[in-house]
Amino acid sequence: MMRILRRKVFVVFIVIVGLISICSFWFSCASSNDLTKQDDAFYRDVSHLTNRYAQPESLLIGQQLKQLQEKSSEVKDADADPDDIPYEEIETSVNDEYTVVGRREGDEVYLPFFGFIQKYFEVYGRLTDNKQRFIFEHSYSKIYKPNGMYTPTGIFMSFEHYNVEVRDRVKCISGIEGVPLSTQWGAHGYYYPIQIAQYGLSHFSKFLIEDKPSVTVYENGEDCTDMEWQVSGPASHVRCVPDDEIDSDVLAFKTPESLGNPGALFHLDEDSNFFMSLDLKFITNGSITVLVETKAKSAPLFHIHYACSQTLIHATGNEIYYGIGDRQTWSHMTRDIPTDFQKGLTLLYPKQKKLKMKFAVRRIVSITLHGTGYVDNITFSSVTHLAQFYYAANWLVRHQDRTGGWPIMVTRKLGTFDSLDPGWYSAMAQGQAISLLTRAYIRTKKEMYLQSALRATKVLNINSQDGGVRATFMDKYVWYEEYPTNPSSFVLNGFIYSLIGLYDLKTIAPPELSGEAEKLFKQGMTSLKHMLPLFDTGLGSIYDLRHVTLGVAPNRARWDYHSTHINQLLLLSTIDNAPILKNTAERWTGYMIGKRAAHN
Repeated sequence: MMRILRRKVFVVFIVIVGLISICSFWFSCASSNDLTKQDDAFYRDVSHLTNRYAQPESLLIGQQLKQLQEKSSEVKDADADPDDIPYEEIETSVNDEYTVVGRREGDEVYLPFFGFIQKYFEVYGRLTDNKQRFIFEHSYSKIYKPNGMYTPTGIFMSFEHYNVEVRDRVKCISGIEGVPLSTQWGAHGYYYPIQIAQYGLSHFSKFLIEDKPSVTVYENGEDCTDMEWQVSGPASHVRCVPDDEIDSDVLAFKTPESLGNPGALFHLDEDSNFFMSLDLKFITNGSITVLVETKAKSAPLFHIHYACSQTLIHATGNEIYYGIGDRQTWSHMTRDIPTDFQKGLTLLYPKQKKLKMKFAVRRIVSITLHGTGYVDNITFSSVTHLAQFYYAANWLVRHQDRTGGWPIMVTRKLGTFDSLDPGWYSAMAQGQAISLLTRAYIRTKKEMYLQSALRATKVLNINSQDGGVRATFMDKYVWYEEYPTNPSSFVLNGFIYSLIGLYDLKTIAPPELSGEAEKLFKQGMTSLKHMLPLFDTGLGSIYDLRHVTLGVAPNRARWDYHSTHINQLLLLSTIDNAPILKNTAERWTGYMIGKRAAHN
């Protein structure tokens, strides 16, 4: 009995010794620093850091790094989880105000990027390559260096990259005016001349650089033999007739006005050209309906109705409505079907932004006419940049007031400045409108565009307190205010846009008409060169000078505004060789990759 008991004790002893040996071996393999915690989320491939520690003074750290890499390689070679690198958590005190949990590996400390570094340092990053690579960026915006000297006959800055109509703050493109309606400072929607000018300038710039569009003409009134319009009832018809007013054969149609009745339908099956253009004249109330097939599996079909109505936009179920006015005289209509569709979806599903891809337009199935009237040149194109450019230019001509400006009919509250009541002018609006109108004049030689641009300079000569946009800094330097606040705000980017517009006008106007633009431009450039250092923080730029005029904290420019400042200065440096323009642009470009001005 005692012999059996001794054997059992011996076996237990052997087992205990074995377990101790195994545990000792296990922990010695885990880490020379007894780091036993592991986390898949904190694996780092540090091979790219080898050169950093190649210097003799960092030899010890380099050896530690090499050991860590070798252990990482051993783990991978053993088909173990490649994320299993030892570490230990470390509490990190931030300015004695709060703590965050970091990771320590030897003498190195790592802090969480998304949970701390990104917000604390205002930097940006993202995982790529199946989370095997991390992209770190000091800023999120982009610089577009000019290709040669700026000219008012060419693209406007980098506006070929702008897509004004898809912005969330654009309610829709008006069916009556053909320009964007903004909701930026008023949910009801209003016409914002800055946005309208940018809409036109972006499409003009795209027109200059893009290939010739694809165009399909479905009807031009000249040949009715291939027309396949479907009508219902003896009172409905579609036929080709001559029209003396436009001296051309056109398509005359007569169908019930109500959308509840069949109209005149034409099958298109268009799967690539989604911009519709046509010439139109209604005799009665009526509408043009486009049937759109989407990529959505549920509810794939939508109707977009362009109706003789003053209603801006309405949507219900699978029906989207745009008012196009009465249209009882010949007029040209161009519609961006995908944008019209997406703006309608926003009304139907205001909180579901992901639906944009799900409901993307696959093809245009058909077009239907309701009412009585005439139509000509039914065309579908891949783009219609020039038409959209002229919509904006013509809106500016029609809506310019006697003062020469485009009043902004919405209240604007800028920081702690006094509110701007509806009817205020903006030097940025005046400048970008001038840039658009000069391009329309250059392309068409129509005097109305030049005269409108010339009248626009009047507002720049009226002091802000008198209802204009002109301010003076330190009783010496003239400034054209984007926001004519009290006291003056001196917004940089809006001021420079006004200078670009003045340059465009003084360059293309006849000598006998360019004098006022020349004077205003020179005054503004003098102010810019003297005041530009006030907008430099040493690591970024300033949006305005409220810290000077109001005595409040500086209003730092976001990176997209900072890059706009740089793009503007680079443009001006091609037409003015003053060193401060180019030098400031280069220094501010450095700020975007983490460079800073030297300290004392």
